[in-house]
Amino acid sequence: MRPAREPNRNSDATYFVSTQTAGRKPFFRHKRWARLMMATLQRYAEKDFILHAYVIMPDHLHLLITPNESLEKAVQLIKGGFSFRAKRELDYKFDIWQPGFTDHRIRDEEDWKRHLEYIRSNPLEVRLVEDSVLYEYMGFPNIAFPQGLKPRELSDVDVRPEGRTLQPKGRIRQPEGRTLQEDNKQVCPPK
Repeated sequence: MRPAREPNRNSDATYFVSTQTAGRKPFFRHKRWARLMMATLQRYAEKDFILHAYVIMPDHLHLLITPNESLEKAVQLIKGGFSFRAKRELDYKFDIWQPGFTDHRIRDEEDWKRHLEYIRSNPLEVRLVEDSVLYEYMGFPNIAFPQGLKPRELSDVDVRPEGRTLQPKGRIRQPEGRTLQEDNKQVCPPK
């Protein structure tokens, strides 16, 4: 059984998102489809999410996004917006997307760099091009490290307070070498 999604998907986080076409049909092998997908991403970027990076593969899509509202709404706009435009502009009347999507919340700078590299190398892995620079359906419009994620130099720092050992009562030493118990006797003599 699949684990439940995190309940609060707000703009505090950046996500790596993947989604596939219905039946893994290679719709985006055709230039018109791939360019329409790029136009759809650009239409919603900045207003509804920050688009950091993307790659449009023949039968799936990978994104690095920071949603302005919820992740679900951002993906709904991308998939629904593309489906609407494909039906209108390409006269396609069937399902385009598999239901749902997969996502991974980016944790820190190392995770961020690993997913940027995955996007960059995806067309190479499946031998669509010999050099990723040649793949025209990939973009990195905003690859600045997102605010709110832990930078690498801070991810290794232990920010917990140092543990303190409590001294048994009467054993705490005062500056003059007396115990706290001895100081209390001088200030408050016994009755």
